Amino acid sequence: MNGKKKSFSLVSPVTRQFVRAAWEVHDHTLWAVLHSYVYARWPYLYIGIGKGDHPLAKRLAPLLRAWHRLFPREKPRALPAPSPTQATGTVADGYHAKVMPLAQACQLVTVNQPIELPDLEQMIPYVRARALILHNPDQIIVVVCPCRAAEQDPCGPLDVCLVIGEPFVSFLLEHYPSRARRITQEEAVRILETEDARGRVHHAFFNDPMLGRFFGICNCCSCCCAAMRAHRRGTPMLAPSGFVAQIDGNECIGCDACQGFCQFGALGRVNGSSYVDPETCMGCGVCVSKCPQDAITLRREPGKGVPLEVRALIGT
Repeated sequence: MNGKKKSFSLVSPVTRQFVRAAWEVHDHTLWAVLHSYVYARWPYLYIGIGKGDHPLAKRLAPLLRAWHRLFPREKPRALPAPSPTQATGTVADGYHAKVMPLAQACQLVTVNQPIELPDLEQMIPYVRARALILHNPDQIIVVVCPCRAAEQDPCGPLDVCLVIGEPFVSFLLEHYPSRARRITQEEAVRILETEDARGRVHHAFFNDPMLGRFFGICNCCSCCCAAMRAHRRGTPMLAPSGFVAQIDGNECIGCDACQGFCQFGALGRVNGSSYVDPETCMGCGVCVSKCPQDAITLRREPGKGVPLEVRALIGT
């Protein structure tokens, strides 16, 4: 015996780290901290209920509405006035994602230094949850997608969601060892490339419960993804990439190969050639690699916001 007493705690160091971070971020608001813990601790239950796919969804919905009436969410103390481009007044304020072409998504999983960018209003046009803060960015896990897990007949594979940095990686690994595994940055790039080849859209997610900042990348399909489903129904949960697809009419042969891969219904056909609806197009770039004629490219579109390009943001 070395004389040292063994410490015992009902709460693990990993959980204490997450709760401490939430306590500081949420300005010591108990309800917000509890919300963060519940979201991170039971994401499959939380998202399954949110999508309406979980058996408990209908039973809990009235209780949740009553809870929010009794305990309305407190607004942040220093909440800035929203700009005309910000989506306000919906669940999208605190749960949203930035669409990214493959190149930008790969940048996010290969960051080699900590990042502290607290306000990305031009890129993430929402009132809350728009910080890009990465602690230990080389710590990455791939997890079973909660949206797909909630479906009766989901698209495969299931383990396609990437969670990046601390305290998120350690927290999810501790509580979901069977649904999460640690991967390298190189493996993360391969997952992004493989999902891109399948026609999946890369979304960088920024959520209020996840400390009001970026925490991961989902590789989404419109049939399973809760955010894409909500966006399609009018809740603006997705910010466009900053790009729009354009088709070279001289090269397009009207084969329609691209249309089957467009998750946003932005591609159509007229007079024998494909066309892009610029209003609907989110600039994900999935269609670019699916054109056998190389007739599709992405162009910058100022009206679609600013691209999330990490290297430019950190000057590397």
